[in-house]
Amino acid sequence: MPRLLHPALPLLLAATLIFRALRYGLCRLPLPVHVRADPLRTWRWHNLLVSFAHSIVSGTWALLCIWETPEMLVEIETAWSLSGYLLVCFSAGYFIHDTVDIVVSRQSRASWEYLVHHVMAMGAFFSGIFWSRFVGGGVLTLLVEVSNIFLTIRMMMKINNAQDLLLYRVNKYVNLVMYFIFRLAPQAYLTRFFLRYVGQRTLGTFLLGILLLLDVMILIYFSRLLRSDFCPERVPNRQHKDKFLTE
Repeated sequence: MPRLLHPALPLLLAATLIFRALRYGLCRLPLPVHVRADPLRTWRWHNLLVSFAHSIVSGTWALLCIWETPEMLVEIETAWSLSGYLLVCFSAGYFIHDTVDIVVSRQSRASWEYLVHHVMAMGAFFSGIFWSRFVGGGVLTLLVEVSNIFLTIRMMMKINNAQDLLLYRVNKYVNLVMYFIFRLAPQAYLTRFFLRYVGQRTLGTFLLGILLLLDVMILIYFSRLLRSDFCPERVPNRQHKDKFLTE
């Protein structure tokens, strides 16, 4: 009999509902003074709290997957492990949840870059989830979540107007180092690997296209990060209110 339900679908649904329940619980936590006065800041604070939790779990999980299955560093297309597969499903559930949260909260215009990123990420993860290929590539991609831990701390402190604290100044240097190690370096490594699929009509070619678009986005975000934290005199005096999530 044909299978009408792919076994990964319940995993994706469960992961999505986990993040929805997590957001519901985090919304019950007390808010900082500068955040609670503004509904937009309140939504972004809750959104970033969920992102922070996802980064801690997924970043640690990705490191453990590579520790347990080091061949993922080389056999990016064929290397597979149950832990890595579950991690990719777990993170895909987060991106589904966050996409729905942004759209339902009517923040699509302010967060359109995040929506584009999420769609591309889900497109890449689904190759591992439904075709069991490039699971190793998905795990390597999720190393970026280690960097996102410190990037999210930075954004939450900015929303709370805490840029003058010592913690912010220390975190901006740690964030820069982590950006190089866990975002730029893995992205460059994966791009170099996927360039072998140029000219082919394969799933790898499709993933190369996504990867190149992500490369452009990451470099743009990196330039914004440097300009905002290390060259503030070059930042226009009038900041767009809807850029808390990307500046």
